[in-house]
Amino acid sequence: MKKILTVMILAFVVSSCNKEFDKAMKSTDKEVILQTADKYFEQKKWRQALALYERLPNLVAGTDDAANVNFKSAYANYYDRNYKLAGHQFKSFVVANPQDSRKEEAAYMSAICYYQDSRDYNLDQESTLSAINELQDFLNTYPNSERAKNISQLIDELSYKLEFKAYESARQYYKMADYKAAVIVFENVLEDYPATKLKDKIVNYILKSKEQLAIHSVYDLKEERLDNALAYTRQVELEFPNTENSKEALEVRKHLEDAKVAFEKTKKEVEARKAEREAKLKKLNADLDSKKIEEIDKTTEAAKDYVKKVRELRKDSAQKSTPKPAAIINLKNKK
Repeated sequence: MKKILTVMILAFVVSSCNKEFDKAMKSTDKEVILQTADKYFEQKKWRQALALYERLPNLVAGTDDAANVNFKSAYANYYDRNYKLAGHQFKSFVVANPQDSRKEEAAYMSAICYYQDSRDYNLDQESTLSAINELQDFLNTYPNSERAKNISQLIDELSYKLEFKAYESARQYYKMADYKAAVIVFENVLEDYPATKLKDKIVNYILKSKEQLAIHSVYDLKEERLDNALAYTRQVELEFPNTENSKEALEVRKHLEDAKVAFEKTKKEVEARKAEREAKLKKLNADLDSKKIEEIDKTTEAAKDYVKKVRELRKDSAQKSTPKPAAIINLKNKK
């Protein structure tokens, strides 16, 4: 019986609330709408309050109620997790009400809205960059405010999100065994965020990436990459003495030195084979040159014989084609 009574009371309350809300939504009376909206605001019924506040801008324009409506509407959107819209409304309030005592609070809430709207590290970080700028603007404008005490912490938190995104991007290249790209991206992270908390991990990945890149390089690039990786191990030992990174650098250097010894042996063999091939090629070229000379000599002799034969043939032909002189008849003079 008690349960039934409770349900009936709740149904009556809901019905009454709905009637009150519907009445205010249909009303054109500014006071009715405003009072009902404020009532829902106090009851933390943000969506009902927002629906009514949205009907008020034209009705309260130019009155003292305009600032209150904008301020409460911004808060209602904030609590309803409409952070982007709330941030815009708080910022508009600051611009429209430069003398209002709530100006600093609105500026702070605008920055907080941008902070809340920042997306997870694996998504687009444009909202995070906007949040950092908004928080920094508040810190610059109100450096001595009580509200500024946690701003630096929030900026650090957002900055770390950007660092971690860049770090994870580089780590993906390492996982895919694209060590050249991994080295470049990890080094860019250190350049962009020199004070990053991830520095130890990044240096470790650069060590491993340089090692793998050198060991698995093609012959023509291997010596240079081995030397580069070895130099980096020494740099790490100097910059991070008595740390896990320095220990890792020592282990990596041992592997690289072994690889360098093996490479030097291979290099000698390659150079020996190259010298042998060049000697053979030189001899072959010399032989070819000698044969060409012989062939030219032979060709020259053959040409001479040919010319001689042609001349002889022409001579014979000329002799055969020339007629013999006519017979000479001696005629005696008759006396």
